[in-house]
Amino acid sequence: MIKSLFKKRTSAEKGTELAHDAFFESLRTKDYDRLDKNDHVYLDYTGGNLYSTSQLKTHYKLLSENTFGNPHSTNPTSRFSTHLVEEARKKVIDFFNAEDYYCVFTANASGALKIVGECYAFNKDGHFLLFADNHNSVNGIREYCHHAGGTHEYVPMNHDDLSVSEEVLIRKLRETEKKNKLFAYPAQSNVSGIKHDLKWIGEAQKMGWDVLLDAAAYVPTSQLDLKEHQPDFVSISFYKIFGYPTGIGCLFIKKTSFSKLEKKWFAGGTVSLASAAAPFHFLTNNHERFENGTINYLDIPALKIGLDYIESIGMDRINERIASLMNYLYPKLKELRHSTGERQLDIFGHPERKNTGGTMIMCFKNPDGSKIDFEKVEELANDKRISVRSGCFCNPGLDETTNCITNEEMTRYFTSRKTGDYKDMISYLHKMRGATRISVGLATTKNDLDAYISFVQSLKDKTYS
Repeated sequence: MIKSLFKKRTSAEKGTELAHDAFFESLRTKDYDRLDKNDHVYLDYTGGNLYSTSQLKTHYKLLSENTFGNPHSTNPTSRFSTHLVEEARKKVIDFFNAEDYYCVFTANASGALKIVGECYAFNKDGHFLLFADNHNSVNGIREYCHHAGGTHEYVPMNHDDLSVSEEVLIRKLRETEKKNKLFAYPAQSNVSGIKHDLKWIGEAQKMGWDVLLDAAAYVPTSQLDLKEHQPDFVSISFYKIFGYPTGIGCLFIKKTSFSKLEKKWFAGGTVSLASAAAPFHFLTNNHERFENGTINYLDIPALKIGLDYIESIGMDRINERIASLMNYLYPKLKELRHSTGERQLDIFGHPERKNTGGTMIMCFKNPDGSKIDFEKVEELANDKRISVRSGCFCNPGLDETTNCITNEEMTRYFTSRKTGDYKDMISYLHKMRGATRISVGLATTKNDLDAYISFVQSLKDKTYS
């Protein structure tokens, strides 16, 4: 199967790859040389992208040469801040071709998702459908639905390739008769890296669903065009795209879906009028309705700087680079074996890495085929100054799928105690939880990948409890 994916390259393809290597090696030297100075291998780009030196210099110059005031006023410093914030907002809208949307700045992608959860019209006639492959910040929306008297249901993942059965999905989209229906899924899994089909946005909407797309893991290496695909709500995290600043995300709300979010309170900056003498207020009718209090007006201008930086490289070029790195890495890891014949790694996901981004999860194995605890793997990687991520990655549904844990087992565990943790659950279930995740980005080089391959090889024939 690997041969069918990694076919022999033509001379033109080899030339393109060499040109990409030279470009990104130069970029590494120019903007990410701290990695080599510190002898560090960074393979956690899905956890957090790396900022470039160029971004920091540009933002520092902006801050050091100007005076910023709190927006929501007309004094000169306030007007200057407002101008830069709105310039950044326009840049974000242009970057995602999102002129049909309001761009609401939030503290992070989780903050964006929380707005949808607390404001969507869940009630006794409400239903929330979501993939088992979802970040906990999406999973948590089910609590809003539950407390409002609604119901929720998960679409399971296929164990073999961590995809979704289109037949099962369509059936679940069709079978509910409730009126307030919200369907949520990730454009790209934050764990397996699989890119879920964006066509389901339109298919669900035709059946009367509102669609929430979690795009946080997708947009760092793939272009999202919100003219081509138009979910009702989209969550974004900017540091996942270009590393700096942290603490800013956004919620795109389709203008025609704006009224579907019913804000249950108000705060500074969200109203056009409010009274203390009488219990009345008027909410603003744009993005400001959901931007509670003072926005991060010093860092929001850095979003334009970051997006300009990404555009200077080119999203298509980044996407091709990520594919090239994974095409290099995957077959080398897949073939690693202990002397017993056991594979050193179980790599989860599509066996040919079909339609998959720069994220990969795996379980390390001993020579006898038993699994090595993910915490031990991370400890060993730390000793080599290799940054990986381990655990369930805030995505319990996918972790339960890869470790073959059933709904009945999870129900028995949670109903048998009031508190718990990973080790307690593993002891109770007698099944492993968690895995090791690596992810590549625009600063990754093949030397980084070779270092990781060598790390895995160094564990050959060794046994860890």
